[in-house]
Amino acid sequence: MTFGAAITDAEGLRLSDEEKSLFREMNPFGFILFARNIDTADQVRALCDDFREAVGRNCPITIDQEGGRVQRLRSPIAREWMPPLDHTTRSGEKAESAMYLRYRLIAQELFELGIDSNCAPMVDLAREDTHPFLQNRCYGSDPDQVSRIGRAVAKGHLDGGVLPVIKHMPGHGLSTMDSHHDLPHVDLPLDELNRDDFAPFRALNDLPMGMTAHLVYDQIDPQPATISSVMIQLIRDRIGFDGLIMTDDISMKALSGAPEDIARQALDAGCDVVLHCNGSFDARARVLEAAGDMTDRAQSRAEKALSMRQKPAELDIPAAEAELSALMGGQVYER
Repeated sequence: MTFGAAITDAEGLRLSDEEKSLFREMNPFGFILFARNIDTADQVRALCDDFREAVGRNCPITIDQEGGRVQRLRSPIAREWMPPLDHTTRSGEKAESAMYLRYRLIAQELFELGIDSNCAPMVDLAREDTHPFLQNRCYGSDPDQVSRIGRAVAKGHLDGGVLPVIKHMPGHGLSTMDSHHDLPHVDLPLDELNRDDFAPFRALNDLPMGMTAHLVYDQIDPQPATISSVMIQLIRDRIGFDGLIMTDDISMKALSGAPEDIARQALDAGCDVVLHCNGSFDARARVLEAAGDMTDRAQSRAEKALSMRQKPAELDIPAAEAELSALMGGQVYER
């Protein structure tokens, strides 16, 4: 079965008959959840079942559950976490162990709800002038440290049966704008970018899935990375990432044009699958139609990524929470 080259979402808490029919026909690779799709644990499980029944397979269902500002699941369904940068700062030299446990517990929560993918680790480098929309979502500013923490985060997911999605390739930390609203530009030479911002992605280039950055690297190519064949090839060659490349949400204002046109531009540039969120039913239908089926190479990458889903390892939750609390000096969750 060839997958559709898109990941999309649903309007509400359960699929409408119209949505079921669309997804059955177009067979998107997977789906993503937002806060509007979440009420109770049983409801989330039922919605995940709806998605999988519509496409007739165990498709991946992802979410943005970083902690801090970006956590779609909240109490009482899930723990509420402090921002990642606060977490790594507080845990200091123990950050790798602390972040592993944090995301192992997150993965446990996701898997129990039927969610088997998460848009993390985010290994963009934090800087003093990184835009606030991104800065405290980062793990630090040192490429080696961020690489090690990113590896721990990825392992926490995989041990919990959840596929990690590394983001935002090839590095969003230099952005001083919010790509939800504007198109950021970075004006640094390739050798400097390669040394710093690209380094964590290169260190984690064996992960199953990655997400692009809606950002222009002016000294490399005038197009945003998501729709730039030059930048996608750089991700493949210089960073060495051969996993499944998905776009960031193509409805973000950093990209201009109709979503269905952006979808084709991204796929033509070399992305494997487009992520389209928060559109109307008609907009989703147009994007799914424009995206069409995956290429043979994309299908191969998708199947390889899905093969990395595994049964979660046993987890003693009270022991994990106690260990994490000790590493964090007692403050673990958001206050």
